[in-house]
Amino acid sequence: MFQAQPFVTRLSFKASDRPEAQEALARLSERYGDVGPEKAQVVVALGGDGFMLEMLHANLGEHRPIYGMNRGSVGFLMNEYSEDGLLERINAAERAIIHPLAMVAIDSRRRQHRALAINEVSLLRQTRQTAKLRISIDGKVRMAELVCDGVMVATPAGSTAYNLSAHGPIVPLDARVLALTPISAFRPRRWRGALLSHTARVTIEVLEAEKRPVSAVADNLEVRDIVEVHIGEDRDISLSMLFDAGRSLEERMLAEQFSA
Repeated sequence: MFQAQPFVTRLSFKASDRPEAQEALARLSERYGDVGPEKAQVVVALGGDGFMLEMLHANLGEHRPIYGMNRGSVGFLMNEYSEDGLLERINAAERAIIHPLAMVAIDSRRRQHRALAINEVSLLRQTRQTAKLRISIDGKVRMAELVCDGVMVATPAGSTAYNLSAHGPIVPLDARVLALTPISAFRPRRWRGALLSHTARVTIEVLEAEKRPVSAVADNLEVRDIVEVHIGEDRDISLSMLFDAGRSLEERMLAEQFSA
């Protein structure tokens, strides 16, 4: 477990467009000062989990950690909102390092679309027709035909989001595995997915693509009418989030597994 960089004093504040987030932005900027993202040691994100994902994408390639405070709805990736003692909280915070998934999606016109996903890459049927997919891991076909509404590859950080809603497993941050989870599998009906090494390279081919069109979604970027998708973790990119002491992301994910 890593400690946040000590003696943080220079902050930059970013907020979603929700009124409560904008109000918090004004108050905190006035109280603590805002040096701008270029000079800041930590970026404070005010919003919900969706806004945290936006901020992480905006800081790809940067080593500046992000400390979120919940001014949204869910807030699993955010700390509790409080205006008091912010610098003390940040300096005592625990750091979570995450790595995104790299997606290369090839559409029906053989165009390549590249994107990064912090939570998951999902393949979803576009029409009333179920999708038919072939899944290969590291070049070897592991499932010749999966009939389903879709399938996803989730990072440990994203395993508590859409993956969990699709009955996928919660993956500890330090487990170095990815979750491969079907969405409403029809055949094989009892297949519940797989846990893969974080080094695995996943290829998903769309069968009968014209009759059964499928889209690929990397977090909030959608590519429609795909025929093939390649997915793998990009460990050359590291993203840092800060969580209050005793409320680390690892602790939250563990507690989530015992929640009712």
